[in-house]
Amino acid sequence: MGIQLIDIGANIAHDSFDEDRAEMMQRAADAGVNTMIVTGSSDDSNARALSLARESGGALFSTAGVHPHHAADYSDESDATIRRLVDDPRVVAVGECGLDYFRNFSPREAQLDAFKRQLDIAAECEKPVFLHQRDAHDDFVEVLEPRLPGISRAVAHCFTGEGESLREYLAMGLYIGITGWICDERRGKHLYDIVGLIPDDRLLIETDAPYLLPRTIRPKPKSRRNEPMYLPEVARVVAKARNQSIEHVAAITTANARRFFDLPEN
Repeated sequence: MGIQLIDIGANIAHDSFDEDRAEMMQRAADAGVNTMIVTGSSDDSNARALSLARESGGALFSTAGVHPHHAADYSDESDATIRRLVDDPRVVAVGECGLDYFRNFSPREAQLDAFKRQLDIAAECEKPVFLHQRDAHDDFVEVLEPRLPGISRAVAHCFTGEGESLREYLAMGLYIGITGWICDERRGKHLYDIVGLIPDDRLLIETDAPYLLPRTIRPKPKSRRNEPMYLPEVARVVAKARNQSIEHVAAITTANARRFFDLPEN
């Protein structure tokens, strides 16, 4: 048996998988990715993610939250829906939530309000929180840090920041999710250089499929759509950057994911 991996962030409720979702799941399993956390990021995708988890026979779990891009749509109904969904044991985290000032698809005030409300849910339901931050570090820390004592665990999903912000997140107790961004020699060289700062017990890996296809895959895939079967490539590059074996990275990230999301043993 080869290495076994857990993809902690895959948007496989995305409509780009509607035509071949079962085949994609089989390709992932063939690559050793037998467990995935399906990211919920809007009212619609939260419901789809949980539905996929329910139908998966234990291979999939999901999150429930509203991404900052959709924060303008966050309503009392959204809030109530997330609170209802997290009662399901297959929903293992609140989020994806946070702040994104890079695109500002939603006004900043709406983003801040939705972020705070979802952190309140995570504290009340005692489930971990799946975090998004882009170009909003200072506000992100200002909102998150005082609330962390009431939250069980938190992961900085798809971390792409610099060493200073990485050290700050680690000091705050966050887990760090690494994607195929680290495989991008144009944008990810700094991440390659600092990923070794993450302690073994705080490292998680993810594809963020269908986004962030690793650029180091050879031969180069015909499609630019990322999918969970490419998680071993993220693990390989992370292992190389950390001067560790891929078997070690697989073992620690799998153990960390099980602990972080309180997943049942296989």
